[in-house]
Amino acid sequence: MSAAASWRDQLPASLRPYFEREPLAALMLGLSSGFPYAMIGATLTTRLAQDGIDKKSVTAFSLAFLVYNFKFLWAPLVDGFRIPLLGRLGQRVSWLLLAGTGVMLAVAWLGMLDPSDDLMRVAMAAVAVGAAGATYDIVIDAYRIETLRPEQLGVGSGMSQYGWRIGSVAAGSLALYVATLGDWGTAYLLCAAFALPAMLTGLVLGEPARHVVVAVHRGWRQVWQSVIGPLGEFFLRRGAILVLLFVMLHKIGDTLANLTLRLLLNDLGFSNEEIATWDVGVGFIAYLVGIFVGGMLYAGLGVKRSVLVALVLMAASNLSFAWLASVGHSNGLLAFTIAFENFSSGIGGVVVVAYLSALCNLAFTATQFALLSAASSIVGRLLTGTTAGALIESLGYVNFYLLTTVVALPGVFLYLFMLRAGLIDQSLGDAGYAEPPK
Repeated sequence: MSAAASWRDQLPASLRPYFEREPLAALMLGLSSGFPYAMIGATLTTRLAQDGIDKKSVTAFSLAFLVYNFKFLWAPLVDGFRIPLLGRLGQRVSWLLLAGTGVMLAVAWLGMLDPSDDLMRVAMAAVAVGAAGATYDIVIDAYRIETLRPEQLGVGSGMSQYGWRIGSVAAGSLALYVATLGDWGTAYLLCAAFALPAMLTGLVLGEPARHVVVAVHRGWRQVWQSVIGPLGEFFLRRGAILVLLFVMLHKIGDTLANLTLRLLLNDLGFSNEEIATWDVGVGFIAYLVGIFVGGMLYAGLGVKRSVLVALVLMAASNLSFAWLASVGHSNGLLAFTIAFENFSSGIGGVVVVAYLSALCNLAFTATQFALLSAASSIVGRLLTGTTAGALIESLGYVNFYLLTTVVALPGVFLYLFMLRAGLIDQSLGDAGYAEPPK
């Protein structure tokens, strides 16, 4: 027995799965997955707001996230295109190295630009970060699902969410503090290093055990089949359309609320230090607690009921944003609001990601998870980028956040219908089973 195995055996049974090799790898993958989001999300929003860019322009920058929503269109390349030379390291490992390098270059470019000089070029750089980050996400998600055993999907999803939040929070905090002491360019250059953990994980672990080799793309017909095949396999399942509709609807309210939060904090007069302490610091701890509770709910209630609990909590958390907006500058209320929202999101992150992972067919992991993860936020991001700023200016923050609570309800009701119709179990792919279902 190895020393590591002996050390794990001394832990409580509920904690042992978190220290297995595969979930720890998911943690490292999540570190690199989370930071590009922070670079074009809250961090860029704060940077633009402090440079005096108007709200409509600031919220329009969230359209850079739309690249994530169309990543399933080029995900088949990650499944089937062999990269020259690098491909010798393995399909997933080679793509980890290529996409990670692309993210680092794009983040460095965004940091070198000044929004007050050329806002259009900053927008182009933000889209480049989004495209590189989306490609990195494609291969990271595929690597994670194929590395984890079916019984590890819940724990692995939790560890991935831990990593995602650590990466996004650490990068966001580092950017804020460095920008306060120095400049935004240096901040972005330092944050680019967050791409390295996933690359190193791939080099250490090698190709995932459950990776199913698909045909290499050798012509337009094969490329076409590589796109249609994964999508066709998913949509032929019973209830697939309703499942996809649920995935598209369930995060609308959450996305609208979160991508506009930094605008609220800026207008309420919170300083960079207060934001870093309460939004980043308290939010980080609450999210970690939420992930742990989500794992307990997943084990105790099962994926079906735990997802329902998460949906209700995420919808209710938007009400706390409306409360903060009505009260104004209050560190205590900000701490409560951030804690409640991040706790709810932590629970949802574990159980929903585990469900989406289990929906995948291992022959098409990259393409199918890219489709599902992209669909999970496309509607919210479209609304945020096109109407959120205008809605805030016309309705005010309080009514806007009340509206985000209302638009979260259709996803809850649709999930209840799917639960009663038995569509949750029937829609699963072979990634959720130790053996392919008969």
